[in-house]
Amino acid sequence: MASIRDLLSYRIHKLAGAMSRGAAARYRAEFGVTLMEWRALALLGDDAALSLQELARQAALDKSQISRVVSALVARGLVKRGVSKTDARAARISLTPAGARIRAGLLRSAAARDAAFAEVLTEKEQRVLDKAIRKLTKEARRQADPDAWR
Repeated sequence: MASIRDLLSYRIHKLAGAMSRGAAARYRAEFGVTLMEWRALALLGDDAALSLQELARQAALDKSQISRVVSALVARGLVKRGVSKTDARAARISLTPAGARIRAGLLRSAAARDAAFAEVLTEKEQRVLDKAIRKLTKEARRQADPDAWR
């Protein structure tokens, strides 16, 4: 290896960062939401309601981060906190009608971005990339286990 820049993980990290910065700028300009807010809104629309812990896990954020995101979204009237039917101590987070409308626009915008990325690849390249991502994800999960690298 000549440089860190040659590492596959570094190159993927740089690509992911560039893609995230582009998404963040677009979603902020079009909808006035941060990337973490976008992620929370998108995930909340997939289920009727989620606990803060479930939302944090699905968003790949820690509980304190998602708590701040949810508080900001509640303050803007995009999500609401309800009480769990099974545990009165646990809040259930769900979209408001305004949040659902923003989410729909965000998903359209995300689909357009995704299509633009896919457009620069041939169908064969898209299939190869999909297969490579699945393989790399599996290996990354394997290596996340401390027993894998001892």
